[in-house]
This record gives sequence, structure tokens and C-alpha cells, in this order.
Amino acid sequence: MDQLGAMRAFVRVVQMGSFSAAAREQDTTQATISKKVAALEKKLGAKLLSRTSRELSLTEVGADYYENCVIILSELDEAEAQVRSQIALPSGLLRVAAPVVFGRQFMAPILVEFLNAYPEIKVDLMLNDKHIDLIADGVDVAIRAKQLEDSTLVARHLFNNPLVVVASPEYLQKNTKPQNPDELKNHNCIVYSMLKSINIWHFEKGNNNISVPVTGSFRCDNGDVILQLVLDGAGIAQLPVWMVDEHIRSGKLAMVLEGYISKPLPFNAIYPQNRYVPLKVRCFIEYLKQKLADNPLYQ
Repeated sequence: MDQLGAMRAFVRVVQMGSFSAAAREQDTTQATISKKVAALEKKLGAKLLSRTSRELSLTEVGADYYENCVIILSELDEAEAQVRSQIALPSGLLRVAAPVVFGRQFMAPILVEFLNAYPEIKVDLMLNDKHIDLIADGVDVAIRAKQLEDSTLVARHLFNNPLVVVASPEYLQKNTKPQNPDELKNHNCIVYSMLKSINIWHFEKGNNNISVPVTGSFRCDNGDVILQLVLDGAGIAQLPVWMVDEHIRSGKLAMVLEGYISKPLPFNAIYPQNRYVPLKVRCFIEYLKQKLADNPLYQ
């Protein structure tokens, strides 16, 4: 039995939630993946997975073994990557997670260039605004608009995410334009529900930091939907400048509270804290940083 191959199959079944998904990723059959895991269970003399027609779950022993497998395979991949980085171009599958809007607006346009620059790398891009467990989901690098909170991860700063408060001209014709943050309490504020303090907007003016509670009839975990509601005149929102710049220039949106600076969120590239960072990860992060530096909207 190829124990390492069986361990990799077992880990991907757990991470992807099914034998069929792991089989599709490895370009093989579900039966082949199932046989690998069964052979691993036979060698260990323990049941690793509980399987029913509807769901797949780890046994208590399987959960412990899975964590150990992830560590062992990560160490092996690091050792191989270290050797390859000295003799070859970066290669392999790069699994990247990013927020939906950032992935669509910034990452999608540069992926063709990146893949042309590094033809031996394949990219699996996962767009999701929800929190992702990098280890459990097998993610190499995640792009996040927040401070690093997990000591097992490393953060590489990409840019400070500048925010602006915007509304449509139609909304401002019907409602008095706020002149200071406190007046936001009189407006329908559309909030992004993935932030820790979703109903608090933060501003700076001079040496003063201002935090304002806002309320509204709608909140959402997707920036595209919030943007569309603002364009349709449903209310006021605080959004990244790179997301709304074209609409401001076209006149579809107007900036509100121009004299107040919305406190930016840091955008970071997050990856597991290993002794050696795979070359494909380093190349991807450096490529992102270069492209962001070339774009004035991300300054």
C-alpha cells in the first residue's frame, strides 16, 4: 500500500467532505479513493470515517489521525518545495481563498497574467466572504480584510483598505445629506454583516477618532449586493474606494462626509505558519503586492 498516497486521499476526503469530490480533484474514481482509505483503516486497525448515505464524519480516532496527517504531509511538502525552489520553477496546485468582490474585481483580471508568468502553477480560487479554516480546508493562502487573530498563521500586509461613505444622488435628493457622522442616525445605513462590529462605523478627523452606531433596514454578507442597493437608492453604505470609484466618477454615486476619513481595514495575505513557505505561495504573494502597488486605487 502507498501509505502517503492513502494519507493524502484521506485528508482530501475530509477537507472536501466527500469521496466523489476528492476523486474529481485527483482525476480518479470514487472507488479508487474509497479503496485507499479502506486500506489505510485496515493497516491502522481503526475506523477513521463514519459513512452514511447522507453524510461523512470523522470518528474520534479519525479526528486525531487527520490532524497528524495534515502536519506530516505539510512537513513533507515543505521539504520537497525547498528542494524544488533551488532547482526548478514554482509548480503545483495553489489553493487561494479571497472575498467575493475583491476576487472578482482585482484577482480575476490578473490571474491569466500570473498563470502565464508561472506556467507550472495551477490555481484553485475559492471566493467566499465567510471565515475559512486554512488548515482544515487545505488552503495555501487567503486574502482577508481584517487583523490577524490566529497565532498559527502568518500575515503579509498587502494594502490598507480605504473606505468611503456613499449614496446615490436620488437618495440624497429625498434625504438631507449628512454633514457629520452623528447625523447618520437619521439615515438608512446598509451594513456589511461580516464585520465584528457591524453596526459601528469608524472615522478620523484631525486627531480625533469617531465611532458612530448606525441602523438601517438591511444588512448583507456580500459587498456586491450592498453596492447594488446603494446604486438603487436604498440607503447609505461604507464601502471600499476601489469598489465604488467608477460609480463615483460616472456620477451614479456621490461621496458623503468627505471631511471625515473612514478608518481603513488592513488587507493581508494569510498563510499557515511553517518553517518554510512554499515557493508557489511566495511567488503569488509577491505578484499580488506588485500589482496592487501599480494600481492607485489600492494605495
